[in-house]
Amino acid sequence: MYEKIWKHSKIAFGGDYNPEQWDEETWKEDMRLFKLANVDTVTLNVFSWAALQPSEDEYCFDKLDRIMEMVKENGLKVVLATSTAVHPAWMARKYPEVLRTEFSGMKRKFGGRHNSCPNSPIYRKYSTRIAEKLAQRYRNYDNIIAWHISNEYGGECFCENCEKAFRVWLKEKYQTIDELNRVWNTAFWGHTFYDWDEVVLPNLLSEHFAYERTMFQGISLDYRRFNSDSILECYKLEYDAVKSVTPDIPVTTNLMGFFKPLDYQKWAKYMDMISWDNYPANEDTPAQIAMCHELMRGIGQGKPFLLMEQTPSVTNWLPYNALKRPGVMRLWSYQAVAHGADSVMFFQMRRTVGACEKYHGALIDHAGHENTRVFREMSELGKELAGIGEETLGTRVPAEVAVMFDWDNWWSIEYSAGPSCLLKYRDEVQNYYSALFEQNVSTDIIGCDDDLSQYKVVIAPILYMVKPGVDEKIRHFVENGGTFITTFFSGYVDEHDLVTLGGYPGKLRDVLGIWVEESDALPEGTKNHFTWEGKQYEATLLCDLLHEEGAEALCAYEEDFYAGMPVLTKNAYGKGKAYYVAARSGHDFYQDFLKKVLDEAGVESRLALPQGVEGTVRVNDADCFVFLLNHTQDEKEIAIEKSCVNLITGDKFENGDVMKLAAIDVAILKEERNI
Repeated sequence: MYEKIWKHSKIAFGGDYNPEQWDEETWKEDMRLFKLANVDTVTLNVFSWAALQPSEDEYCFDKLDRIMEMVKENGLKVVLATSTAVHPAWMARKYPEVLRTEFSGMKRKFGGRHNSCPNSPIYRKYSTRIAEKLAQRYRNYDNIIAWHISNEYGGECFCENCEKAFRVWLKEKYQTIDELNRVWNTAFWGHTFYDWDEVVLPNLLSEHFAYERTMFQGISLDYRRFNSDSILECYKLEYDAVKSVTPDIPVTTNLMGFFKPLDYQKWAKYMDMISWDNYPANEDTPAQIAMCHELMRGIGQGKPFLLMEQTPSVTNWLPYNALKRPGVMRLWSYQAVAHGADSVMFFQMRRTVGACEKYHGALIDHAGHENTRVFREMSELGKELAGIGEETLGTRVPAEVAVMFDWDNWWSIEYSAGPSCLLKYRDEVQNYYSALFEQNVSTDIIGCDDDLSQYKVVIAPILYMVKPGVDEKIRHFVENGGTFITTFFSGYVDEHDLVTLGGYPGKLRDVLGIWVEESDALPEGTKNHFTWEGKQYEATLLCDLLHEEGAEALCAYEEDFYAGMPVLTKNAYGKGKAYYVAARSGHDFYQDFLKKVLDEAGVESRLALPQGVEGTVRVNDADCFVFLLNHTQDEKEIAIEKSCVNLITGDKFENGDVMKLAAIDVAILKEERNI
C-alpha cells in the first residue's frame, strides 16, 4: 500500500531547466549554483523540438547529449520531457493542416504553443517519432527518473481534421444515426441528421451563441468529451513510444489542477503517476489551493503525486504580479507535501532573457548569482528537504470524507441554458470543501466511478448529471450506513444531458425522499432566509421548491410565496441517511451544518488547532506524520497530545507540551502509529 512512486531517495527538489537558451559557460555556473541551493532534480527538454529536429529528415541531439552528460556528472536526477508541446516552424510551413483552428473558425498560423491539431496525422506521426528517438538515445541513463510527455496539454481545435475525427468518434460511440438523433434530441429545431457527414462540430459557425452558450447542449458536451479524448490520444501515442523502449521508467505529464477542457479523471488512468503545476492567483485562499492538491491526489486513487511546477516568487501573467512574501514559497511547498506530494519542483531554474516569461520567477535571477532573497529561501528549503530524506515518501492521506467532482457535470452545468448565469460548479464544490478544510477534516476529491465504501460521508454538490450506475452506487452506500449530501439542481439529466422525466431529482428521488417542483433563481444580491437549530442563515442563488416523500424537513424558507417549504431535508434510507440542501447558503451555514453531520457520522478531526493553522496527516504502516501549517501573520500555540519529533527542526515533544509555531511557519511531527 505504501510505496514510492519513482526512484528517488528523498522529496525531489529542483525544476524546469532550459540550458538550450544559454551558452555552456553558463551551464557550468548553474551546476555550481544548483549545488549551493541543494537542487537534486531537473526537468530537461521541455521546448526543444525545433532544436532536435531542424528539418523533416534531420535530427540533432549533440547539445542535449552534452546537457545530459553534464547533469549526470553533477549528480542530478532528470525528468526528461519529449519536447512536443510546440511543433517546429518547418512543419507548419510544409504541412499547414497541422495548425489549429480557433473556436471562431479562424485558422492559426505558426506561433504560440499547443498550436498543433490533436487530430493531425502529421503531428501524431512526428511527435511519436521524436519521443521514441529520445527514449532510444537516452535509455541507458540511470539518472532518468521519469518521462514528461509534452507540457501542460490544453486548448481546443475546430478544424476539418477534427470535424472528420468527431464523426468517427460519434459513430463508434452511438453506432447508428438514429441513436445519435435520440441522444441529441435533434427533433428540437429540426436538427435531424440523415447521414454522419451532415454532422458539423459546434462552434461560433454552427451551434454557439458564445463560448459557453450553446443551442444544443448534447452536441457541445460530446465535443468537449471528444476534444479531451483527442488530446489524450496524442499523449498515449507518446506514452507507448517511450514505454516500448524504457518500460521501467514511469511516465507522466504535468496537469493543471481544475482545468476545464480536459477530463483529468479519465486521463489519470493512463498516467504512471500524477503530476501537476500549482500557480494560485494572488487572492486564492489556503483552502482553494489545498482543494487542487486533493483533486490531483484523488484522480491518482490516493497515491502520492508530484508537484512538477510552481513559481519561486512571482508569476508574470496575472493582472498584478505580486511577489510571494518571505516564507510563503516554503509554506506552499510544504502544503503540497502535506496533501500528498513527493516532490517540490519549480518553473524555472534560470530566468530567461526574452519573450513572455522573462519576468517569471526563478531560482537564478537575471542578476545571475546566489545573492538574492529567493535564492536564499530556496536553498534553505532544499536543505530542509534533504534533512527529511525519505521519511514521508510513499505515505498516504487517510480520509473518511469525500467530495465528488465530475468533468461531465462541470461541462453540462455550465452549458445549461439556465437557471442562473451565477451558477458555477467549482464554486459549489469549493463551498463544501472549504468548510471541511477549516475544520481540518481530511477529505478526498473523488469521481463518479470511484468506490464509496471506504467513506463515512460523501458530498456531491449539484450532481446535475447522474450517469449510469451512479444512483445505484449512492443508494448502496446509504443503505449500508453511509451519509450522503447533495444540493439544489441535482438529479436533473442523464449522461446525454437529457432530462430524466418524472420529477426532479430523477434517479435520486427515492434515496433523498423528496420531489422538487420548481427552482427559483435569485438575482445577485437577493436573499431568502431560513432558521436551523436556532440560527438564521441566508438562502441565495437557487431556491428549490420541494415536497417531502418520506424525508424529514429540518427547516423552511421564511420569505416569498414559498415560505414554509423545506430548505433542508434528511431522509433515513437503509442504515444510512441522505441530506438535501435546497439552496446555496453562506460560509457559516456550511461550517455549522457539516460539523453536525460529521459528528452524527462519527467523523472527527484529530487536530484541534487554532484558527488559521492547517493540519493534515500522512501515514504509512509504522508512522504518522502530522503537518501543521500556520497561514497567519501571528505566532500560534499548539497543544501536543502525543510524543513526537519535528522532522524539520529535530525538536522533541511529549504529551502535554505546547509548541509555538511562528507566523508563516511549518512543522512536520512524526509520531509512531498505533495500528
